[in-house]
Amino acid sequence: MYLKHSSKSDRKQRKPQQPLILAVEDNDDNLLLMGYALESLGCRFICQSDSINTVVVAKEYQPDLIMLDILLPTINGIEMVRYLKQEPLTRHIPVIAVTALASQEDRARILQAGFDAYLSKPYMIDELEIVIHKLLSKTCH
Repeated sequence: MYLKHSSKSDRKQRKPQQPLILAVEDNDDNLLLMGYALESLGCRFICQSDSINTVVVAKEYQPDLIMLDILLPTINGIEMVRYLKQEPLTRHIPVIAVTALASQEDRARILQAGFDAYLSKPYMIDELEIVIHKLLSKTCH
């Protein structure tokens, strides 16, 4: 796990506090791409390659948003979102499913499990930006 603050976004006189996003992905290449995408959107982020400590990290850092892969070893994303939504300190945090599972049935099952949004891999940065903006604007009201 590591916390990354976007130095590029520091130069862009944005809000004093950019959103903090917890990204959970077991594939290193996908995690790196996720990090680049979040950095380009001016977000601070925590990257984690296993799901075991996701609830602990989410409780400690209180991210504004969580991006969660579905096909994770040990505890898959569907089980993990259920833990997050049952925990009083994390139930309010929006969670985006980021997955290669792209059928309509998969999408319906994933959203029914408690995810707030769904992105299928590969996704475009503008798709990610729209979903992040939509979910964060809901939590600001």
